[in-house]
Amino acid sequence: MNGDEDGAVNGGLGEFDQPGRPGGADAWDARSEEWLLGVAEGDSADTLSGSGAPGSVAVSGGASTRTARGTPGLHGTAPRRGAADPVKALMHRHRALCEQAVDPLEIAAGLEAHGVTDRTAARFRHRDVFSLAEELYARVPRDVDRRPCPEPAPAPRVRADWALFTLLPGAVGVAVVTVVRLTEGRPRLLTAIAGVLTLALAAGLALRRGPLAVPARTLARHTQAGTRAWTCWLLAYALLGNGLLRAVLDGGPDGLPTGAAHGPWPVTTAPVLALTLACAPAAWSAHLLTAGARRRLTGSRGLEEFTGAVQPLLLGTFALYLGALTALLALCGAALGEPAGYPEALALGAVLLLARLLTVHNVPQGPALALAAATEAAAVGLVLAGRLPGCAFLAAPVDAVAGAWGAGSVPALVCGAAALALLFQATRTLTRASAHAPTGDPE
Repeated sequence: MNGDEDGAVNGGLGEFDQPGRPGGADAWDARSEEWLLGVAEGDSADTLSGSGAPGSVAVSGGASTRTARGTPGLHGTAPRRGAADPVKALMHRHRALCEQAVDPLEIAAGLEAHGVTDRTAARFRHRDVFSLAEELYARVPRDVDRRPCPEPAPAPRVRADWALFTLLPGAVGVAVVTVVRLTEGRPRLLTAIAGVLTLALAAGLALRRGPLAVPARTLARHTQAGTRAWTCWLLAYALLGNGLLRAVLDGGPDGLPTGAAHGPWPVTTAPVLALTLACAPAAWSAHLLTAGARRRLTGSRGLEEFTGAVQPLLLGTFALYLGALTALLALCGAALGEPAGYPEALALGAVLLLARLLTVHNVPQGPALALAAATEAAAVGLVLAGRLPGCAFLAAPVDAVAGAWGAGSVPALVCGAAALALLFQATRTLTRASAHAPTGDPE
């Protein structure tokens, strides 16, 4: 093992990396649960004999036989002992985890969550974390009175309450859009405001139950508030942002036609309506991911096998959601007679789903930062700043992108980059066994 690996191990489990740790020529003594120094691998305590010189032990190692002087034999005083068993020290450190585990894979998931890697396991003379977990599982007695059913946590079941609540945002969105399109003037504005508040309440109810619900105490309150704020901004920009950006690029809202049907600038309702209807496909995709991962967690024989099985499952459920969102965009665009805005709407839907999946599976840091980075407010700000004397260069990038591909390309590029970053993070974190450990919160 090279110096980098030693440093990585010492940084994580320094207390188990002390001098005198069992080396390559030691043997395990089951009676005292300690290592015997000076005994070759493959030799047991039964191969030690008292023959030869008094106070010596004959040890066979390779093609020759060597005599370890100064080591008392078994037929007298106890043989010389080395340092304490490192696996035993690890077992005491994670005793609660080992006692409550229902199978070795659950211990492996817990060790992985505490930073134990295959390199660390090699220092305990195991080929990987799963092999180390098997020894811990075999050596630690479990509390059978407290855990009478030695079965892994079952896959979550579909419940009628969360299945119905996932349909609520879409139903409210359809009702709000219908009423807004049938009214005019002041009633339309009041209806739109009331509809947005009702839609926010319906989305909150849908996200508090089922596979999209965040486990208790996963996020701090300020992190939750920040994530909600950025999510609301992204949805608001999807509704009003493209028209606002076009107005700013054209010199301001006065540059738009005065007879615009939806106010001072166009409102794109089709993408937002499709996203509200996509709450149900998002919940079902998250359920399929969780249920499939739990089944593979039960039948997997190692962490690498589990990761290899969950990666295509994650990508498959993500593709399934994008396919459902594409169909909903086409349906809403045809029904409302508006452009569906496929690139920006699909990128935004991918960001929202991946951020929620990472948060649900106890990875709260990345989503909040990615949602903050996905804000499109910078595009509008750069265009406005470009009107200052000598600052026209600030608006040049936005002008070039919007002139080449339209105003919708700006949020598509921003959300697309954020979605790729979140997808990369998801393939690294959501494919670990520790990400799918039961949380105890009902689904």
